[in-house]
Amino acid sequence: MRDSTGTGGTARPSRRTVLATTAGVTAATATTVLTTPTAPARAAAPPAPSPSSARSRPDDGKLRALVSRMTLEEKVGQLFVMRVYGHSATAPDPADAEANLAETGVRSAAELLARYRVGGIVYFNWARNIRDPHQVADLSNGIQRASLALPRGLPVLVSVDQEHGAVARIGAPATLFPGAMALGAGGSRSDAREAARIAGAELRAMGVHQNYAPVADVNVDPANPVIGVRSFGADPRAVADLVAAQAKGYRSAGVAATAKHFPGHGDTDLDSHVDFPTIGHTREEWERLDAPPFRAAVRAGVDSVMTAHLAVPALDPSGDPATLSRPILTGVLRGELGYDGVVVTDSLGMEGVRKKYGDDRVAVLALKAGADQLLNPPSLGIAWHAVLDAVREGELTEARLDESVLRVLRLKRRLGLFERPYTGGADVGRVVGARKHLAAADRIAGRTTTLLADERRLLPLSRRTHRDILVVGADPASPSGTTGPPTTVLADALTELGFTATALSTGTAPAAAAVDRAVAAAGGRDAVVVVTYNITAASAQRTLVERLVATGVPVVAVAVRNPYDVAHLPGVGAFLATYGWTDVEVRAAARVLAGRVGPRGRLPVPVQRADDPAQVLYPVGHGLTY
Repeated sequence: MRDSTGTGGTARPSRRTVLATTAGVTAATATTVLTTPTAPARAAAPPAPSPSSARSRPDDGKLRALVSRMTLEEKVGQLFVMRVYGHSATAPDPADAEANLAETGVRSAAELLARYRVGGIVYFNWARNIRDPHQVADLSNGIQRASLALPRGLPVLVSVDQEHGAVARIGAPATLFPGAMALGAGGSRSDAREAARIAGAELRAMGVHQNYAPVADVNVDPANPVIGVRSFGADPRAVADLVAAQAKGYRSAGVAATAKHFPGHGDTDLDSHVDFPTIGHTREEWERLDAPPFRAAVRAGVDSVMTAHLAVPALDPSGDPATLSRPILTGVLRGELGYDGVVVTDSLGMEGVRKKYGDDRVAVLALKAGADQLLNPPSLGIAWHAVLDAVREGELTEARLDESVLRVLRLKRRLGLFERPYTGGADVGRVVGARKHLAAADRIAGRTTTLLADERRLLPLSRRTHRDILVVGADPASPSGTTGPPTTVLADALTELGFTATALSTGTAPAAAAVDRAVAAAGGRDAVVVVTYNITAASAQRTLVERLVATGVPVVAVAVRNPYDVAHLPGVGAFLATYGWTDVEVRAAARVLAGRVGPRGRLPVPVQRADDPAQVLYPVGHGLTY
C-alpha cells in the first residue's frame, strides 16, 4: 500500500478511504448417471477444517467408486490444467510440436494426456489453439477422444480465459461483449446475465466447459495495473450483484463460471504476473470491500473460484501468497464462506506465486492449502512429479488427493461430460456468432457508454454542423478477433452514420512528429474525436489533446480503457468513456456521438482529481445524458 501521508506531514485521506466513501460501500448439483460416452455427432481466521471434514453428498457413490479404481498417477494428473500448443489434438503444426517438446516432452495434446493424464486443458490464442470456431470444436473433440481412449479414460475439462472486454482469447466470428467495467456502467443484472448466458452457449458449442470469468475483484485502486476495467467497479454491492448474475448466466448455458481472484485483487499497484503484491486491508476492510462479491458468487452456486497470487496479512500473517495459504483457502473460503466447489489456482507460471518458493514446492503447497486444480505450471514435469513424490513420501495423503479429484469429477458430472463429452459441428454453425447474439451484444453495449463531461453542449454531433470529422489518437493492440484499430472502427462507424470521418492513428505514446501531423490534419475540420488510452500527467497523449484543443476545432475525447483519463483533459469539449476498445464498445460510442442513442452509462468507479487525488472529480453514479 502507498503511504497516505502527504509530503508536508499532514495526514490526508487514503485512496481507499476516499473511494470507499464515494462508492457508498455497504457491506444444486444435478444428478447424472456415469455412462460410457459415444463418439461425436476476523483478526485471525478460525481454525481450518481438516480435509476429512469435506462434505459428502448422497450422489457421490459412483464417483467415489471411480476414484477408488484410479492409479495414484491418474489422480495426480486429474488435478492439473495445462496449456498445449497447436490447433489439433493429434497433428499440430511442426513448430507447435517442437514447442510442446521443449515445454512438456511430448508433441501433442494427445501425447500430453497419455503421459500425464491431465484433467484439464486451457486454450490460448498465443498457443495457437484458436483459428476459428469449427477448428476449436474439432480440437476439443480430438482432446476428448484422446483422453477417453486411454485405460480408465475420463473426459477433459476444457477451459479458457474469456472475460470479454480487455481479455478475450476467442474473437470474431464469436460474439464479443462489453467487458466488466462497461457492464458495471450499464448497471443491469439482466444484461450481465444475458451476456454470460450467450457467451457460455458459444463456448459450450466449441467444446469449452470452464470459463475463467467473472472477475470478482472490487477495483479500489485506480492505479491497479492488472485489474482495472476487468472489474465491474468500486462498489462491492454492485460488483456482487453482477458477479452473481454472470455466475448464473454461465451456469444456465452449461459452462462453469470462475469467480476470481480470491481473496481480492482490486487494491494493488503491483501486477502479480511479474511481482508479488501485498493487500494491506484490515480484516474489517476485507469484509467490507473484498468479500461481498465472493460471498455472492458462492450463494449463486459458482462452480469454481480462482486464487490470487498475493499476500493478505490480515487473513494470513505468514506472508504466503493466498494461492498457497491454508488459512485463506481452507479457513476463509471453505470454512467461513462455506464454499465446497472447485478451487483453481491462477497460473502457476506467474511471479506472484514463484517468488517465495521453487516450482517443485508451489504445486504441493497449493494442494496443502486447499486448491483442487493446478493451472499452467511453468514445468508440468517438475510439478507433476513433485505432487506424486509428496504423496509417496507422506507429505500429502492420498485421501487429500481424493478430496480434490472428487470435486473435479463432480464438476465434470454436473456439466454432463460423462454423457456428452463431444460437441457437434451443427452447434458451432448455429450458435457461435449467431445474428441474435451479435444484436444482443450491440444492445447491451448501447447501455454502457458514459458521458462524463459536455460543458459546451457539443454532443450529440450534428451532421449539418459537424459532418467532417477527424478521428485521431491511441490505437492499442486490439483484443483478439476484433476488427481494430479503434480509430479506424470509430471513423468507419461514424461514416456509416452519415458523417465524413477520417482516421489518423497517433499511438499510445505519440512522438512530436505524430502530434504535428494530427494538428495539421485537424485544420478545417468540423470536429476532432480523439481516442485516449490510460493517460497520465506526463503522457504524450495529453500533449496531443492540448494541442488539438488549441486549434479551436471542437474536440471530443473518447477513453477506450480507463475512465480516469478525463481528470487529465479539462479542456476538451466533451468526454465519453467506453471502458474497452473492442468493436462492440467502440461502435456503441459512435452511436452516442451521432445521437442515434443517448448515453445511459453511469460511472461504476469514482474519478479523482489529477491535481489532488484526495478529492473526487466525478463520483460513482455520475453520467450525463441528452
